[in-house]
Order: sequence, then structure tokens, then C-alpha cells
Amino acid sequence: MRALIAALLLVATATSHFAAEVASATNRYEFRKEHSRDGIGKFFMGREIAHVMGHQAADWLERPERDEEEHTEKLVTQLKVRPGDVVADIGAGTGYFTRRLAKKTGPNGTVLAVDIQPEMLDLLTNQMAQAGIHNVKPVLGTITDPKLSPNSVDLALMVDVYHEFDHPWEMMQSITRSLKPGGRVVFVEFRGEDPAVPIKLLHKMTVAQVKKEMSVLPLEWVETIAVLPRQHIIVFRKSATMKTPATP
Repeated sequence: MRALIAALLLVATATSHFAAEVASATNRYEFRKEHSRDGIGKFFMGREIAHVMGHQAADWLERPERDEEEHTEKLVTQLKVRPGDVVADIGAGTGYFTRRLAKKTGPNGTVLAVDIQPEMLDLLTNQMAQAGIHNVKPVLGTITDPKLSPNSVDLALMVDVYHEFDHPWEMMQSITRSLKPGGRVVFVEFRGEDPAVPIKLLHKMTVAQVKKEMSVLPLEWVETIAVLPRQHIIVFRKSATMKTPATP
């Protein structure tokens, strides 16, 4: 009888912990019936999450005028990638930045091209083969986990991607865990402060909002680089002394 009671107590405790975790995860987000047509009706720390751009729009990522509009080569230079680095290109899409990062890491480095759409990774793999690039590893992530090994990444880059994460809290926890001590995570987002930037509002972010959302994670803001015509480059570093992530 005592053994049965003990077993039932263990089950009850485990169920309680599971329920608390589910409630905590749910409470991180707010859901509204009335919301922007460009968003999913789910809000994180006051910001509505935007719809994901599907693989059907892949041509837009490879448009010939992209470098002229966004100064993408200058962006890559600002990242200060070193030969031998392990770089995670989160939301890699067709591999537009993956190709450029692969040149910077060199043959002794690796670019982990992460995407949640297998169709995008197929396009990316074909692009790498055509370009003769061999230091890229495609990674099929999920909406909550980029599937990166802990303490393995020197730099995690997200170009116009973070604002579309369905689960930003869970994704950033996983990305932060994947960083080596002192590793960097870089957000490139269209400037939400500037109404002249010709991008839908939900696909832009302010520096203040990015800092707010990262404040609940063991990340330290390093700098905001303002050399691009339409976007911020917002750089954080994994804290040397790992604090426990706060619940937003």
C-alpha cells in the first residue's frame, strides 16, 4: 500500500510540474481576436508576431537589386566573421547569406543553414552545389527549436527573421544555449522607428523592442550598427556569467 501511495504521489507531482510548465509557456503569450491581417494574432511582450514568408516567395530573397537596396555585402562585413568560425544562419531560406558567410568562415569553418521549411533547404542545397560550396550544413529546425548543439556556435545570425518566430521565447532560449561562451547573436531587422522604410509594420522592429525581448535571456547588448539604408544590425553576446532566464 505504501508503495502504491508513493507511486501515486510521484505521478501527481510530475503532473503538477507539467501543468505548471504548460501554464507558464502559455502565459508568455497573449492571443487577440482583433489583430493585424499581417500577423497571427499572437503577441509577445506587446509585439504581434508576423506571418512567415513561405518558400513560394523565395525569388524575392534572390532578387538582383537586393544588395543595392539593403547593402548586403556591407552587412556581412560588419559581422566580423573569422576563418574557422561556426556560424548559424537562422532562417537561411535560399542561402543568400549562407553563401556569403561560407566564404568568410573558409574551409575550416562551418555554416549551419537552419530553416523550418524543407523546400527552402532543398533550394539552398542546390545553390550550394552550383556554387561549389562544401562547408555548409543544412539543418531542418522546428518552430520551437533550431536543432543546434549546445555551446557549438560562434555567431547566430537572423536577417529579417526573428519577428516571424511563432515561439520567440523558446527559439531564443535554444539559440542562446547553442552559443559558445562569449558567442554572439545578431538581429538584422528593418527599422521600426522609421515610417519611411517601405516594409509592412509587423515586419519591422525597433531597437527598444529587440532589447526588451532579449532582456529576459542571458544575453548582453553589445552594439547597434547603423550603416545600412533600411535595417539595424543589433548585436548581443552570451553573458560570461550565465543568469537564469526570467519568465516574461
